[in-house]
Amino acid sequence: MELWQVKDILNAEVLSGKEHLKRKVDHAFGADLMSDVLAFVNERTLLLTGLTNPQVIRTAEMLDIAAIVYVRGKRPDDASIQMAEANNMTIMCTPFTLYTTSGLLYSNGLRGIDDLGGCQIK
Repeated sequence: MELWQVKDILNAEVLSGKEHLKRKVDHAFGADLMSDVLAFVNERTLLLTGLTNPQVIRTAEMLDIAAIVYVRGKRPDDASIQMAEANNMTIMCTPFTLYTTSGLLYSNGLRGIDDLGGCQIK
């Protein structure tokens, strides 16, 4: 899915990286724990989070994540937006909750990262 589609599906506001909306993402991952992001995410994953501190941008930078969507109407501070711009990241915010954001993207074809190796379904 291309980022412009994510923007449209989520009625999102683009805070940085409008010039990169043609980039593709293969999966989405929702988390507020950056340790989970470090463990499970790769560069073609869209990060969904409600955490707005600069650590989110730093984590995304380490993993070459190209886009972050902040949920629940949350917005990062100006310093985080500038950091994202310096790293060519697209940053968006949506009014939807993490659950609704995930559901909207999933129902429009963007899959999550399913093989986490945690709880086993029996």
